[in-house]
Amino acid sequence: MESSTHQEWDTVLRDIVDYVHDYPVESELAYNTALLCLIDTLGCGLEALEYPACTKLLGPVVHGTVVPNGARVPGTQFQLDPVQAAFNIGAMIRWLDFNDTWLAAEWGHPSDNLGGILACADWLSRSAVAAGKPPLAMRAVLTAMIKAHEIQGCIALENSFNKVGLDHVLLVKVASTAVISGLLGLNREETLNAVSLAWVDGQSLRTYRHAPNTGSRKSWAAGDATSRGLRLALMARTGEMGYPTALTARIWGFYDVLFKGREFTFQRPYGSYVMENVLFKISYPAEFHAQTAVECAMAIHGALSAAGRTAGDIEGITLRTHEACLRIIDKKGPLNNPADRDHCVQYMVAVPLIFGRLTAADYEDDVASDPRIDALRARITCVEDPAFTADYHDPDKRSIANALTVHFHDGSSMDEVVCEYPIGHRLRRAEGVPLLEAKFRRNLARRFPPRQQQRILAASLDRKTLEAMPVHDYVDLYTI
Repeated sequence: MESSTHQEWDTVLRDIVDYVHDYPVESELAYNTALLCLIDTLGCGLEALEYPACTKLLGPVVHGTVVPNGARVPGTQFQLDPVQAAFNIGAMIRWLDFNDTWLAAEWGHPSDNLGGILACADWLSRSAVAAGKPPLAMRAVLTAMIKAHEIQGCIALENSFNKVGLDHVLLVKVASTAVISGLLGLNREETLNAVSLAWVDGQSLRTYRHAPNTGSRKSWAAGDATSRGLRLALMARTGEMGYPTALTARIWGFYDVLFKGREFTFQRPYGSYVMENVLFKISYPAEFHAQTAVECAMAIHGALSAAGRTAGDIEGITLRTHEACLRIIDKKGPLNNPADRDHCVQYMVAVPLIFGRLTAADYEDDVASDPRIDALRARITCVEDPAFTADYHDPDKRSIANALTVHFHDGSSMDEVVCEYPIGHRLRRAEGVPLLEAKFRRNLARRFPPRQQQRILAASLDRKTLEAMPVHDYVDLYTI
């Protein structure tokens, strides 16, 4: 018979809440990287607004609804309740698979949390001003981003949710719930309640990320998760109870129900490691395990052109890679939609080999219908290199290595082209930052006139200016 006596809070829950309430973020590198993450993430959202499949999901739940002091959705005219705004922002920034990435036992995109963080902070800032109180400053947004990255990323280091069929957005929901509770000023007990609600909540399956069901939900799942995190934090603010052994309860807890009875393990305590080491997608909107493969393919395209050859001369390609790449994006057979194609490493290699580019538009049907792509895709064979897999998991390296060898119809071959660290890796940060800023400028130009672009750049690229700016004033810069 189960005991109904008072239970102590699970250690994992206490550690998350202690970190949110007590840890002072002092790392200049973390704050500098958070600024880059902010502009890159918002830029990805602006680019997504060019795609009707994304914009059809945006706006209020009930058409025409405007919420006084509500949160604004950057790049649009929407002013919504913060939960729906969080979904809008989260769906935008994840739509094209172009925002930051974290790779470990579990992969994911920690900037997905910005949907809930920015919507909550914007709403709080506007509400404070309306009540005659000081607004919230953007420093609080950067701090919340650092902590959300850390919670999601540190849990992901040693614990694979994909291996039990769960989607990584459950970590977005947990991290968003925790840091938004901090933004809302919840006390320790209320924050524990909120975080426990996130763990006992229904968790998304990975069904929509894999054949034969790959589909567009993978582009809005994170928006759903971060908005749910805000909703749960708001419920906890009303005094809604929590569940102390949400993870460890025998039979009914998360571990027994969804994690095959295993408890989480941790490589390191919470700090600012994840933001400092996060991976940026700078050059290509490609699932991150393929980023270095795309860089190799682009180099090979240039070499083919210089030698007077084309992709049509290729008999076959050997792609030496790491285990996670094989498990997630090694795909044969028909690809049914853009969501399917941007998670197929063969597709992401074939397109640059043929065209010398890889853009978000290259996943659409008009490009995918070119018969050369599937013909070349069928001639690409992926094989695991155990050394690549080991370096992928090494906390001091965190490589995402791929290597391509091209074999021609005439029996000759090219020398293997290897890339261990993509342009968005921490070890290539100095090389990547100017390109990341250029990506942001391109995305601003998609949506705003030149003077508005300049106002956004002036506020965004100087950290001191950005940190002191009221959140609602910063978000208003993105209103059309």
